[in-house]
Amino acid sequence: MNLSIFFEPLNEDVFVSLDKPRTLGAYINRFVSKFPDWRNADIALLGINESRGSSNTDEQNSAVAPARAVRLKLYDLNKGSGRCKVVDLGNLRPGITLEDTYLRLKEIVEVLISHNTLPVIIGGSHDLEYGQYLGYEHMERAVNMVTVDSSVDMTELVEASPNRKQLRRILMHEPNYLFSLGQIGYQSYLVETEVMATLEKLHFEAYRLGEVHRSLQEMEPVVRMADLLTFDIKAIRYQDAPCYEPSNPFGLTGEEACQLCWYAGLNDNLTSIGIYEYDPEQDEKQLTAMTIATMIWYFIEGFYHRKQEVGFRSKQFTKYAVAFDENPDRMVFYKSKQSEKWWLEVEALASDKGSRIVPCSYEDYLQASKGEVPNRWILTQARIG
Repeated sequence: MNLSIFFEPLNEDVFVSLDKPRTLGAYINRFVSKFPDWRNADIALLGINESRGSSNTDEQNSAVAPARAVRLKLYDLNKGSGRCKVVDLGNLRPGITLEDTYLRLKEIVEVLISHNTLPVIIGGSHDLEYGQYLGYEHMERAVNMVTVDSSVDMTELVEASPNRKQLRRILMHEPNYLFSLGQIGYQSYLVETEVMATLEKLHFEAYRLGEVHRSLQEMEPVVRMADLLTFDIKAIRYQDAPCYEPSNPFGLTGEEACQLCWYAGLNDNLTSIGIYEYDPEQDEKQLTAMTIATMIWYFIEGFYHRKQEVGFRSKQFTKYAVAFDENPDRMVFYKSKQSEKWWLEVEALASDKGSRIVPCSYEDYLQASKGEVPNRWILTQARIG
């Protein structure tokens, strides 16, 4: 497939000064005159200048491409210790309508992940995650999604802009291929009570900002569950990402955002990531651009430190069985000898549905050892049925 027809090339004059030795700019093959060979790349960067989803108008309301400022910062960072088979496809041409943009993004994501090239989307409004999600429809299996956001974009208000209700659209999409949804960093006073009740009813995991601050390491199994991850930049406190309105002094720190992206990069199963809601026109000193660039740097670095930990019956894992007096009569855990990460095997309620092995933490194992059933086991079993 000729992907180049969907993309606008970059202005080389802007980036040529960034090709310094040992910087990412010297290693990333970008679309200037010739479209890069994405089939042989591990990661593909792509920008989307699409902000119609942040309002109720069908007209573009931003003249500045958000990915440009991020690229200027990213290309100037020193390359990490791993390989760097990364291409920059340029900026996706928006569709005539917002729906057209969703479908274009769907097609791009589908093609890239089908060829084992991981798209890193530097987008406009957060509703573009709907197009990112649609790119997994061809896989014909249930997928796991994680979103990092200060709110939960599932409002029922008809007059709300698309970037406040795309999660509801994802949940209602047919065919339904979403197995799990993890929501990280939400702030209770920004979320409607009915929305949280819906997440609870669907047995999805949601973690308040305070829980993330208290134990960021406990978010690692949540991120490790994801096939696709989306990041609303509004989840980061305004001091570290001053590019959105209304401003919010509370949120993730830039360091916590980078740590979550590191976890995402390490995730063997994750095949796409999108970072949304960056408005360069409000980023006067390009602080947010630097924050996002560093997040992407940590994601790329994490990607090249993946362990390919599969096959839980192999000698690479240690198996632990915890006995219970009631149902379940026992619980099986697996620990990687290489990374020391933990997984939990969850039996389905129906005997014909088998079991599912999901990421967990050491704390889950300790809880089970005390005779308590971890909440992650309960939620997973409820989703399996």
